[in-house]
Amino acid sequence: MGSRLLMSTFFQLRRHFASMPKADTPPGFKPLKETALFTPFQLGPLKLEHRIVQAPLTRMRSTKESDGVTVPNDLVAEYYSQRASKGGLQLTEATDIFKYAGNYPGAPGLFTDSQVAAWKKVTDGVHAKGGYIFSQLWHTGRATPPSWRNGQQTVSSSNVPMTGKWMDGVSCEENPPRSLSIEEIHDITKQWGVAAKRAIEAGFDGIEIHGANGYLLDQFLHDNVNTRTDEYGGSIEGRAKFPLEVIKECSKAIGAGRVGIRLSPYNYFQDTKDSNPNKHWDALCEMIAALPENERPAYVHMVEPRFDEELDEQKKMDALSAYTSTAGVEAEATIKPKHNTLNNFRNILRKSGIKFIAAGGFNRDNAVPKLDSNDADLIIFGRWFIANPDLPRRLAEGLELNAYDRDTFYGADPPQKGYTDYPVAV
Repeated sequence: MGSRLLMSTFFQLRRHFASMPKADTPPGFKPLKETALFTPFQLGPLKLEHRIVQAPLTRMRSTKESDGVTVPNDLVAEYYSQRASKGGLQLTEATDIFKYAGNYPGAPGLFTDSQVAAWKKVTDGVHAKGGYIFSQLWHTGRATPPSWRNGQQTVSSSNVPMTGKWMDGVSCEENPPRSLSIEEIHDITKQWGVAAKRAIEAGFDGIEIHGANGYLLDQFLHDNVNTRTDEYGGSIEGRAKFPLEVIKECSKAIGAGRVGIRLSPYNYFQDTKDSNPNKHWDALCEMIAALPENERPAYVHMVEPRFDEELDEQKKMDALSAYTSTAGVEAEATIKPKHNTLNNFRNILRKSGIKFIAAGGFNRDNAVPKLDSNDADLIIFGRWFIANPDLPRRLAEGLELNAYDRDTFYGADPPQKGYTDYPVAV
């Protein structure tokens, strides 16, 4: 991939978004209220009234309470409440499971009493509007520099560094991560379960495990990063062991029906590039589907191959097609393309009743066909939810969409700019 700035904050993502269209919605587009996007759906214990899900979006507006402890504030509560809808599902921004698990500037955690109390204001606001909300829980692994971890060496599946520099200007290659010990892996797994319990205490309806986008669990899944030779490395069964144990731990903590996981098999972000994503994530999905019912997640949330933090859609698809050649499992008759598609994974998971959420560049035009073809159960919207707090209503009624302001995605001055100041439709 070459040397580049490797954090999901500010500069790298702004370059990505700068290449994308500012708006794709002319005034007076077709109302979608009679389409599959607005049919009810049962997700675990949740009775959803539509299929539009708010993406987990890092917005960096929480307040630093002390070193390593960042707390959602009233502005954060307002933001989520604005975007809540009756019977709608929201996923929070990625949230630290313990101190220094990530410590991104302005990104919250869920491991102190003060954080639980602050998140309770968020969940109360969403529930007051009849909505549901899950907390996305993460550990960033080698994606966060030592300076953001109180000087502690960054950790990963193995000692393979990213290229380029972290946001603090320090070279990743000159400061490689250390491999987590088996004991540390077990401890982090337990901490995920503790965080899941805290999420329920804070009023969340469930949790999503972040196993995507080059963060810690994804660093175990991708074979260009995970070079371990113990039980957590080698084959895909070894590389999948840690994510599977986290699913089991969280399911044991709060019930499998309240647990989901996000995966990105075709990810290039933060130097993850698996040698055979089709074969390996087929196997991972088979392992998830084979879990006992009381450990089986309610859903798997995957990122479309076309979406990448680095490349535009055409370049990403060209790059994937250059090195992927097999789809793995035999696709069902409903499946069209056999290569570099989420449909194969969807089919495997569906056999065990696991629901499927698709993310990655969805808009008013391509969301409904995805549902009509039965290639997903729910659709993630990101940028359009940022700019349109009443997005479900606008899509249902065929109303014009607000254009989004990329410069305010990751913090702004004042913080409400591009965050809580987008207007609702009148």
